[in-house]
Amino acid sequence: MKRDISEKSADKSKATPLMPKATAVWLVDNTALTFAQIADFCDLHALVVQSIADGETVAGISGVDPVRNRQVSQQELERCIADPDARLTLMETALPTPQKRVRGPRYTPLVKRVAKPDAILWCLKSYPDLSDAQIIRLIGTTKSMINAIKNRSHWNMRNLQPRNPADLGLCTYSELQAAVEKAERVKVRVRAEKARIARIEAKRAGVSLEVEPETEQEQETEQKPESELEQEQETEQKPESELEQEQETEQKPESELEQALASNPPQASQQG
Repeated sequence: MKRDISEKSADKSKATPLMPKATAVWLVDNTALTFAQIADFCDLHALVVQSIADGETVAGISGVDPVRNRQVSQQELERCIADPDARLTLMETALPTPQKRVRGPRYTPLVKRVAKPDAILWCLKSYPDLSDAQIIRLIGTTKSMINAIKNRSHWNMRNLQPRNPADLGLCTYSELQAAVEKAERVKVRVRAEKARIARIEAKRAGVSLEVEPETEQEQETEQKPESELEQEQETEQKPESELEQEQETEQKPESELEQALASNPPQASQQG
């Protein structure tokens, strides 16, 4: 029977068998269930089930019969074998359901522990923006070890060689990339915050610095009325000059009358 490969639906709340991979090995070898059914029942990816069927990831793993362990009934197996769209369900049991291990300090083999200082040195040189907490989470080291390598007070500092922790198997490439991207985001955020604080301080300092230009402007505004007054005085002086011109024009007719009287004195005497 041809088995189709499809991704299982992620349902984290459902119960899973006690030994998922061993159960998947037994179901692949002894039943005609599809990869999707086995993956859904064992909470595995369909490609993992396919690799189990191809013999790539079953080295040293012996199958476990879920029927004998009373995790699923034979009738349930037959029902799902007859209907490829059906899904296996676990039998109800009084045993407590297994809890997933909470993420904590990872176990590092002794062979890899020797390479931790090299990985720390590589992180400090390649990505100086990584925080100590991120390096501790990536490599599984301590704060004192990081400080010793930073201060070059490590006992084996001369023999340390920077090596990628992902190449050493201390972390995955995706975890390293995620940590680097997070450090970049934090760096951008800190830079923006510093720029904002600098702008605020410059603005506060600019208030006291801008007082002098304002006073100069006020002085200019104070000087402007003086010039305006001078202009007004000039305008006031202009009418005075006009009055003088009018007086001159008035004096001109008087002088003309005097000249006329002076020219005709006998006529005036005869009339008298």
